Amino acid sequence: MTERRDGTRAVRAGLPPGAQGEPIIPGPTFATGYRLSGDDLDVTPYGYARYANPTWTALETALGELEGDGAEALTFASGSAAIAALLHAGLRHGDAVVVPADGYPAARTIAQEDLAPRGVEIREAATDTQAIVAAIGGGDAAGAAASPAALALVETPSNPLLEVVDVRAIAAAAKERGTLLVVDNTLATPLGQRPLDLGADATVMSGSKHLTGHSDVLLGVVTTRDAPLLARVRAWRDRVGAILGPFEAWLAHRSLATLDVRLERQCANAQALAELLADATGIEDVRYPGLPGDPSHSLAARQMRRFGSVLSFDLGTAAKANAFLQTAELVTEATSFGGVHTTAERRARWGTDEISPGLVRLSAGIEDAADLLADVERALDAAA
Repeated sequence: MTERRDGTRAVRAGLPPGAQGEPIIPGPTFATGYRLSGDDLDVTPYGYARYANPTWTALETALGELEGDGAEALTFASGSAAIAALLHAGLRHGDAVVVPADGYPAARTIAQEDLAPRGVEIREAATDTQAIVAAIGGGDAAGAAASPAALALVETPSNPLLEVVDVRAIAAAAKERGTLLVVDNTLATPLGQRPLDLGADATVMSGSKHLTGHSDVLLGVVTTRDAPLLARVRAWRDRVGAILGPFEAWLAHRSLATLDVRLERQCANAQALAELLADATGIEDVRYPGLPGDPSHSLAARQMRRFGSVLSFDLGTAAKANAFLQTAELVTEATSFGGVHTTAERRARWGTDEISPGLVRLSAGIEDAADLLADVERALDAAA
């Protein structure tokens, strides 16, 4: 059968065969206990709710289908729970791990506070292809040798600076050294980038963002084609109970049907906003992979299917950034992103990133482009 395009696959992903009088998407299964008779415990996956739930199964099937070519997915209570699962399941005492120095701060926190005290060496690397390859090999920029890392976590595009790295090149270096490569694909989603096809061993995502898209679900996802790795990650989830509720799983599955159309509008709005900001006065820097002048544009154009909904721009000072956020009417000040509403925040307010105090990370929603552009332009004038 001809492979379906992304929009069709998103609408149909994970749905059971049609049956007369049955819902198109089965409702959530809330049972915590299931009938399980006899000693053959493999007769059904549903014996105890911490291990499996029919509603998870449908969502995980759908998410695996979006990655394509035999990928399997596991869901978690949050994106940080998914990262923790991969790091804990993939590392042992004496191993080394590479984590982003300039990406999602929770990954560094898990590494430094949970893994380092247990004898794991932590190597932080900027979101730069050569820096990550050097850290995987245990070397520095001059090529000093050390034992290869057991696992490398890479975020591309990075949050909040929108740096893009060459996944193919890093995957090749990781394979040579026996390093497990995990790509955080939160900003791009499987419809914007396919890290497994580029050579990564696994992907991790916060499904709270674009995948669900309505700012109403906490969700983490791990996908891989590596069956032993999947088994280790599943076992970790079983032990600690970092599981997704069935209602949240059902909401997430329902939301996947509109993922393609949401991303289409969000990415178009982000491109238009980035172009507006690039031409505006009083802005020190604009980062968006879709801008031809962006340092990451040529690489992003080769490995990404969409440039994403998130961009960042630097107004120079905290006062100007706050004035922009307070004036804009169609830009909701919020730390999460990827939803149907345009959101933004001054990232330096958290103190977790070494960035300009005036840097604003903005996630374009699905509002009418003309209204959104006019609102942002008015807020920029007020900030100036």
